[in-house]
Amino acid sequence: QSVALFLPHSIDTPKNKIKPTATMLLSTTARSMLRSAAAAGRSTAVKALVATASSSSASFSFQPYHSATTKTTTSTSQTLLQSHHFQARFKSTVLETPQLEGTRDAYQVSQTLQGTDACLRAGLNTLGITNPSTLYRNLTYAELFEHEKANNEGQVANAEYGETFAVDTGKYTGRSPKDRFIVYNEGSETAENIDWNDINQPTTPEVFQELYERAVAHFNTLDKAYVFDGYCGTSPETRKKIRFVHEMAWQQHFVTNMFIRPEESGELQDFEPDFTVINCCSQVDNDWVRHNLHSETAVVFNVEEKKAVIFGTWYGGENKKGIFSLMNYWLPMKGHFPMHCSANIGKSGDTALFFGLSGTGKTTLSADPERALIGDDEHGWDDKGIFNFEGGCYAKTINLSEKTEPDIYKAITTDALLENVQLGEDGTPDYFDVSKTQNGRVSYPIFHIPNYHKPQMAGHPENIIFLSCDAFGIMPPVARLSPEQAMYHFMSGYTAKVAGTERGIKEPVATFSTCFGAAFMTLHPTRYAELLKEKMETHGTHVFLVNSGWSGGPYGEGERMSIKTTRSCIDAILNGGIHNAEFRKDPIFGFDVPVSLPGVDSGLLNPRSTWKDPAAYDAMEEQLAGMYIENFKKYEGKSAVDYTQFGPNVESD
Repeated sequence: QSVALFLPHSIDTPKNKIKPTATMLLSTTARSMLRSAAAAGRSTAVKALVATASSSSASFSFQPYHSATTKTTTSTSQTLLQSHHFQARFKSTVLETPQLEGTRDAYQVSQTLQGTDACLRAGLNTLGITNPSTLYRNLTYAELFEHEKANNEGQVANAEYGETFAVDTGKYTGRSPKDRFIVYNEGSETAENIDWNDINQPTTPEVFQELYERAVAHFNTLDKAYVFDGYCGTSPETRKKIRFVHEMAWQQHFVTNMFIRPEESGELQDFEPDFTVINCCSQVDNDWVRHNLHSETAVVFNVEEKKAVIFGTWYGGENKKGIFSLMNYWLPMKGHFPMHCSANIGKSGDTALFFGLSGTGKTTLSADPERALIGDDEHGWDDKGIFNFEGGCYAKTINLSEKTEPDIYKAITTDALLENVQLGEDGTPDYFDVSKTQNGRVSYPIFHIPNYHKPQMAGHPENIIFLSCDAFGIMPPVARLSPEQAMYHFMSGYTAKVAGTERGIKEPVATFSTCFGAAFMTLHPTRYAELLKEKMETHGTHVFLVNSGWSGGPYGEGERMSIKTTRSCIDAILNGGIHNAEFRKDPIFGFDVPVSLPGVDSGLLNPRSTWKDPAAYDAMEEQLAGMYIENFKKYEGKSAVDYTQFGPNVESD
C-alpha cells in the first residue's frame, strides 16, 4: 500500500488529473523513505538491464564508436549512459528504450547539514563562509518545492500539466550584460587570451577581492544557505565541477534544472569544484562608482581564482550564461569547440547542429518527432563527438501554446520553474500577457522532453545548419556552404529584427552576432571559427544556410517562409537528398543554391523571381551584401586566412 501511495508522484498521468493526495498525508520523512526505496529499485532494474545489454547487443541498437575506449566507473548504469563507447552511435530514438533513468526520483543525493561544523563538512569554509549552521545541499525536487513554498519565494502556478513554481525576478527580467566583468589579472593566461571588449569588460583584482569579501560577509550573517554541486558538460573527459552558493531555494532549483545533476551520493564526497559562484542577489554594490563599474549590480568572474560573485540581480539566467561563457574559454584552450546551438540525433545515429539567434526557429526546428533531442542551447565538440553542457532547457514562454510548441508547453509541469510569467487570479499562467516582460522563461530538466537522447552525447555531426531569419527577402530558403564560406557566415552570425521584436523598430534591421552568440564568446571570434573549420575538415561535416524569413519582398511586402517549406529544406539536408540536387551559384553571395527540392516551391529557390520588381531585388541584395561587408571589416587581418574573400562580392554583378 505504501508503494501504491507513492506511485502517483513518479508516474506521468494525462494532464495530472490524478492528484497524489494520499501521499501528501505522509510525513516528509516517510515520503523521503518511499522515494529512496523506489529509486533503489529503479537502480537495480537499470543494472540488470545493463547486464543484459552487455551479453546481448540485440536488445539495444548501440554501435561502438571506433576511437573511444571504455572507462571503469563506480556505476555500471553510468558507464552505459556516459561512455562514448556505447552511446556515440545510438541508432534509435529514446522512445525505443525503457524509461528508467532521468526521472525526478532518480535524483536522490540530498544532504541537510546541520551544526556549527556544517560549512566545514560542505567545504564552504575554504571560501571563508563559516557561520550558516544549516546547509541544504543538492535538495531533491520534492524538497525544493516544499522549501520554495515554505519560504514564500513565489507562487504555485496551476499549469495545465501540473503545479509549477513561479517566481518574479524583480527589475531584471533578463541578463545585464553591461554589469558583467572579468578580472584582468596582469600576466595571466586570461589576460593574454580573452578578447577584451564591450562584452568582456575588464575589472581589477582589487575590486573583485572587495566584492568577494562582501559576499562572504553577507553569507556569514545567515543561519542557512543552499549549496548545489554539479557539472557543466555531459562528457566525462571535459566536464567541469561547478558549485553554486545561493540564498534561496528557487535559485538552487534553477541550477538543478540547468546543470548536470550528480547521480550518486558518493559524487558529493570530497567534491572539489573547478569553479564556484557565490550568488548574493539580495545585496548591491553601493560603491560601484568608486569601483568603476556600470551600476550597483555586479556580475564578476575571476578565472584564475576560480570564483565569481553576483550582486543585485535575481535573474536565473545569470547563473547559466556565466558558466557558458567560461566554457567558451576553457574548451578552446584544450582544442575543443564550444557552441551556442541546439542538437539532435536520428535513428541511424546521425547528428545535426542548429545555430541561430532568437526568432530563427532554432528550438522549433531541432524538435523533430523523428529525431531525439540532445540539447537545445549549449554544446561542446571534442575528439569523440558532441555533448550537451546542460541538464535542462531554458525556454521563452511568450505566446506559448500547446499547438505551437507542444513539447515546451507540456514540459511546464511539476519541477519546472517559471520566471516572470503573469498568472491569472486562479493561478493559471498567461503566456500572452507580456506586461511584465517579453522575456518570460521556463527552466525544466531535460527529461521533461519525451524524446530526448538520454546520454546527451553523440558522434561527430554530419550536418550543421545556420539558421537566419532574413527580413529583407534576399536569402534563398537553403544554400550549401563551402568550409570557407561557413567560416564567413559563422563569424557574421546574421539575422534580422523586424517590427515588434524591439521597441522603436519599424523596418527590418540587420543583426550580426558573431558565432551566433557574441554575448558569450570570451575569445576572439576567429579562434572559434578556426576550431569549427578544423572539425568540419576532419569529420567531413556539411554546412548549410537555411532562411526561415521572407521571400517575394522584404518584411511588410513579401511573405514569410512557411514552416512546411523550412521543414522540407531541413529534411532534405538530414536525409541526404539535397546532395542529389542540381545547384546554381548565387552571383553575389557565391553559395550554392539547389534548383529544386521535394516539398519546396522551385520559385522560392530563386528569390529574385519571387519579387514583382527584379530591379528592386537587385538593389536590396546589394544593400544587404554591403551590410555583411561592413560588419566583417573588424575581422580583417585577425586570422591566418582572409575569409573576406568568401563573403558577398558586389563587384561581381
